[in-house]
Amino acid sequence: MRRTPETESSLDDGGGFWCAVLDFKVIDRGEGKVELGSWEPTVEEVRARQMPPTIVFIRVPEGKAVKNRLHLDVSPIDGSTEEEAARLVDLGATKVDVGQGPGLSWVVMADPEGNEFDVLRTLAPST
Repeated sequence: MRRTPETESSLDDGGGFWCAVLDFKVIDRGEGKVELGSWEPTVEEVRARQMPPTIVFIRVPEGKAVKNRLHLDVSPIDGSTEEEAARLVDLGATKVDVGQGPGLSWVVMADPEGNEFDVLRTLAPST
């Protein structure tokens, strides 16, 4: 995911927002970049089996001109879509209106940098 000069808090806070959202940790950081993942990749593990992806935030000089180049969707596993949206608001996200209209099964949100993402239907078992 590329970040623009005005949307750099994922780098500035060490990826804290997305680590909290995804239950990831920082697995690498360098000048102008931070990599987040649920595991620390090794060549042996990657060759042995398919591994979950990591996310790398890289600072770029260009500003955001149109829609995000990458759009993440989050599917909650421990609660409802509404409960997950509330949790993400507590972490610094905001609900946004991009013209989606009422009565949908997902919630459009923006991370603290203003990048839109969706909270989709829950994967939690029905009770």
